[in-house]
Amino acid sequence: MKGKTVKGNWNLRTNKLTFPYVFLICIFFFLAGFFGSTLFSHSQDDGHSLRPRPRPRFLGSTKKETEYNLLTAGVSGDDSITSIPFQVLSWKPRALYFPNFATAEQCKGIVDVAKAGLKPSTLALREGENEENTKGIRTSSGVFVSASEDKTGILDVIEEKIARATMIPRTHGEAFNILRYEIGQRYNSHYDAFNPAEYGPQKSQRMASFLLYLSDVEEGGETMFPYENGSNMDGSYGFEECIGLRVRPRQGDGLLFYSLFPNGTIDPTSLHGSCPVIKGEKWVATKWIRNEEQDD
Repeated sequence: MKGKTVKGNWNLRTNKLTFPYVFLICIFFFLAGFFGSTLFSHSQDDGHSLRPRPRPRFLGSTKKETEYNLLTAGVSGDDSITSIPFQVLSWKPRALYFPNFATAEQCKGIVDVAKAGLKPSTLALREGENEENTKGIRTSSGVFVSASEDKTGILDVIEEKIARATMIPRTHGEAFNILRYEIGQRYNSHYDAFNPAEYGPQKSQRMASFLLYLSDVEEGGETMFPYENGSNMDGSYGFEECIGLRVRPRQGDGLLFYSLFPNGTIDPTSLHGSCPVIKGEKWVATKWIRNEEQDD
């Protein structure tokens, strides 16, 4: 009698046992790969990677086109959306950065308008001060040009855009002060607002300043805020050191900061200055904005 073969049955049992094991092994390798990639990602975020990945933060996308159901505007309002991107640089002082606020062509046009009228920059003097004992505080050259005086129309466009960015009417702005800083030239730290205790009674006050950088600077020339967030306010600061928050000039970019608190008093952290230009040349157009309307 031939013995019974069990070959077929053994293969059947083997197949039944193999499938669950293969399934479990697949799950194991999947989980191992998942946790391994997670740990690798964390190591990159912790700064161990040679190429750390920046994580930009967006409060709202500026790239995605969105349709808005606009309201009926008032007589002085607009029937379209205005989009002027900005970055909050500081809350103390309130400082905002506007990338690509003007085009390279607009910046070059403003420089051309200013070149012929440049004169050494001056200071508003306090009691006891004169040209001699304030020499070296402000060493740039500049010229005042109002939008109405600019025949190219560029300053008119920029002034309107500044009014929209600040929501302060154009009539509150002084004429543009267009400045050139050459190598070694600077402006020591100062306030744009005038303290009545030092300068006497004021008919109006500079509440905000808008700086439009008209050129790139190879090295130096930053706008500095040494008291940003309350730093360096222990009385030891000498008004010359280039410290604190520093904003590098880049052609076409804008910087807005407020000299006054909402209650109208001077913000002590709005102290600012222009670091010396080390390499290159710095051109900037400053628009001082007051809390009262100005005569053109």
